[in-house]
Amino acid sequence: MIDYMIPLSQKPASNKKWASTCLLAAALAIASLPGHALNLFGDDPDAKEKETPEIDWQVPAPPVAENLLSFYVSRSTRQSFAIDAKSLTVDTDGIIRYTIIGTSAGGAKNISYEGIRCSSFEKRLYAVGNADGTWTRARNSEWTPIATSGPNLQHAELAQNYFCSGSTIAGKAKQILQTLRYPRPESRQM
Repeated sequence: MIDYMIPLSQKPASNKKWASTCLLAAALAIASLPGHALNLFGDDPDAKEKETPEIDWQVPAPPVAENLLSFYVSRSTRQSFAIDAKSLTVDTDGIIRYTIIGTSAGGAKNISYEGIRCSSFEKRLYAVGNADGTWTRARNSEWTPIATSGPNLQHAELAQNYFCSGSTIAGKAKQILQTLRYPRPESRQM
């Protein structure tokens, strides 16, 4: 190992030069550490590879009105939202999958099968529901960050108040469904 210590007797004359020498020595010391030492200052580029691989998922049965659990998003949300209780799963790959129905003030419905990963606070669209009860797989089905501001906050509401406890899943499907059925008062007043 190389010794980066500079004896005080060899200290450079100016403080600026001394500071830059110390900074260079520190950078060289960090760079010489084994593994991914440089990742101390950023994300691990291999983190995606370390996540549990996704299971092979199947689209659920189309939602039925008596299985819908509505949830409040915010005063500024123009749609109402509900989760199909029969579709909600907490899978071994760390993903909560569910069917969500968004209904406009005029009655138009958007149905989609989605997933939320609490560990990375991301969402994924798997399929879109059609009027005849069939599903169309999403063309661009990639994990994207969940927005916490703006017009579409239904995913943030689900993640923060029902599905996740920090970066972990808030329980088994039965517990999450119980929270959707009987939400805490503060989650209704965002």
